Amino acid sequence: MTHPSSVGRTAPPSAAERAYRHLKRAILEQVHPGGSLVSEGEIAEATGVSRTPVREALLRLETEGLVRLYPKRGALILPVSAREITDVIEARRLVEVHAAEQVWPRRAEIRADLAARLAEMRAAHAAGDLTALMAADRAFHATVVDAAGNEILAELYQRLRDRQLRMGETTFRFSPRWADMALTEHAAQLAALDADDPGPWLAAVATHIDNAARALRGLR
Repeated sequence: MTHPSSVGRTAPPSAAERAYRHLKRAILEQVHPGGSLVSEGEIAEATGVSRTPVREALLRLETEGLVRLYPKRGALILPVSAREITDVIEARRLVEVHAAEQVWPRRAEIRADLAARLAEMRAAHAAGDLTALMAADRAFHATVVDAAGNEILAELYQRLRDRQLRMGETTFRFSPRWADMALTEHAAQLAALDADDPGPWLAAVATHIDNAARALRGLR
């Protein structure tokens, strides 16, 4: 029988999960920049876990293409290459345009959610809250991808956005121009859902991704 006090509680993350989250965030936020070497001991000390769960976390990050392991030395944070930027943006475009095509017949089902995410973006922008603005922006895109109903593509999309963070996404988002552009382009996408054919909607989705790609490449 389940004890009443345990109802609704979420199990705390495992030691390996804590180490994974800590190091992944440090990589994505460029606390550990590309080309730097981190040791198991450093991570273990920072997260308060033993080296065994740290190794599990590093193996997981290696499969995601974020680090390369060197026995007895540690993990090399893989630097971002021009090729990786091209590959990530191309993959993201394929996923998002495909998702946009899939949801078009059911566009009425997602319109309210997209409008809510856009409202959150505007409120965050007005408050000068970059973190909330980026979260609402990501949620806007994820709403479309999730609504397409393909769980594998939805998971892939989140990983692509994680990798995009590492490419300097945060840097160009500190520009006021990015916020204005994102708000304008998301509003155009929302308006395009009211059209009689999917052409304007698909074009708006693709254009937004292409503009983000140009901004990222401009950072290299």
